[in-house]
Amino acid sequence: MTVTRFAPSPTGNLHLGHAYSALYSERVAREEGGKFLLRIEDIDGTRCRSEYIQNIYDDIEWLGVVWDDEVIVQSNRLKFYVTKAEILEQRGLLYPCFCTRKELANINGKELNREKRLYPKTCLRLTNEQVAEKKSQGVPFSLRLNSNKAKEETGKIFWNDQTTGRHEVNYDALGDVVLVRKDIGTSYHMAVTIDDDFQDVTCITRGLDLVESTHVHRILQSLLGLQVPEWSHHKLIKGSDGNKYSKSNQSLTLKELRESGVSGAEIRKELGF
Repeated sequence: MTVTRFAPSPTGNLHLGHAYSALYSERVAREEGGKFLLRIEDIDGTRCRSEYIQNIYDDIEWLGVVWDDEVIVQSNRLKFYVTKAEILEQRGLLYPCFCTRKELANINGKELNREKRLYPKTCLRLTNEQVAEKKSQGVPFSLRLNSNKAKEETGKIFWNDQTTGRHEVNYDALGDVVLVRKDIGTSYHMAVTIDDDFQDVTCITRGLDLVESTHVHRILQSLLGLQVPEWSHHKLIKGSDGNKYSKSNQSLTLKELRESGVSGAEIRKELGF
């Protein structure tokens, strides 16, 4: 059975891009007589708000989207993410990173035309004694994937997109990505991969802006012995300025459209559903 999911994070209200993603995911499931699931990805307690969760439910219902089964809320499942991270750490696949936000900002070149750069494995070069000293001093740390060691363990692996076909995993897509954040004990990459397996998702539908994350998620599936779904990366919905809709640039929200009297049916039609 085809199983898809829509998994928004309640860090703000949904916009048209989210509407397209939810409708796309539901369509993929229904065309195959499958199941469409809703998941609330609220692991970031500093940014998520309960009112945004209620607005997600209201927006989805207004769009005419119907989900199956119980809604999974990630904040109720933190222990599962921690357990999986401990397994990877015990196998030497994760290492502590003590870099501060300021240091990471400079590393990632945000002051140089916002050019994206991979983490240069700074903390991987620390000796065991240096790591122990920093920990004894209470220096906060995240845990990063040792991508080189992961590659040695998994070998060449692939993932399949229903539109673009077979892709070989690129271990440098995100490099030594953070899998356990300093503040919440997990990360988006860890939580979403574990939950997709837990919910038996067979096709992960999401926007093209998350293609690079797929490489990391496929690595985690291989390392943890999880099910391997297919993916279907859809187009991004853009505003009149040519930029994709996002919470950060205060795009027009579905809540605002609802309250202005626009119907969900009109939005479905506008988005091609």
